[in-house]
Amino acid sequence: MKYSARISAVILLAVCVTVAALLAAVPPKTQTVQIKSGDEMINGFLALPDTPGRHPAVVVIHEWWGLNDWVKTQTEKLAADGYVALAVDLYRGKIATVPETAQELMQGTPQDRAVRDLEAGFNFLAARADVNKAKIASFGWCMGGGYSFQLAVHEPKLAACVVNYGAPPTDPAAIAGIKAPILGNFGGDDMGIKPASVRAFEAAAKGAGKSVDIKIYDGAPHAFENENNKDAYRPQSAADAWARSTSFLDKTLK
Repeated sequence: MKYSARISAVILLAVCVTVAALLAAVPPKTQTVQIKSGDEMINGFLALPDTPGRHPAVVVIHEWWGLNDWVKTQTEKLAADGYVALAVDLYRGKIATVPETAQELMQGTPQDRAVRDLEAGFNFLAARADVNKAKIASFGWCMGGGYSFQLAVHEPKLAACVVNYGAPPTDPAAIAGIKAPILGNFGGDDMGIKPASVRAFEAAAKGAGKSVDIKIYDGAPHAFENENNKDAYRPQSAADAWARSTSFLDKTLK
């Protein structure tokens, strides 16, 4: 009897562990949402935490490729960490798979319209009952990293700003307008967003009394966090950048 009871207990424990693992593996709830931006309606990819109540939120900003599956995966990862995460589609449904098309799409997107779209995404999140409107951040890569900076410049209520190899602002007035603390991850071998320009921004921002945490990864080129960029991807640097980013969001938003 004791042996049978022991076996039953082991089986029950195994079942509980298996069920817990399956529940943990359930992806966040996602949906495509409509957002009013000026006179237009644009799309966003929304991912939600699986816990009730009000949550901090993140405006997710895609690379020059557009709102593709990689960006959606990052958005879901943020939701799994407890954030209402919204990736705003700046390209109106278009997605690039080759650099030439990505360049055309990026250059064909007016900056003022993109900032307006991101403001609309911010306001969409702030109006939701499941969002703490005082705890909304921006998070972007590449082109989206530059726009993460720009949202910080234009939205004084932004609570935090994460930038991954995005072009920093250079205008002292723009830097002075930033209210949110900033965390930046950059590549030491980035030929586009060069370390010298990053350090210049860091010095100017700190000189203006801003909260800035910058890390430049030795040997990392542009777009080193995206595993789809086979030549640029640096797994260890990417993992560290993600850990820094999520720790920063936890500290500033939770």
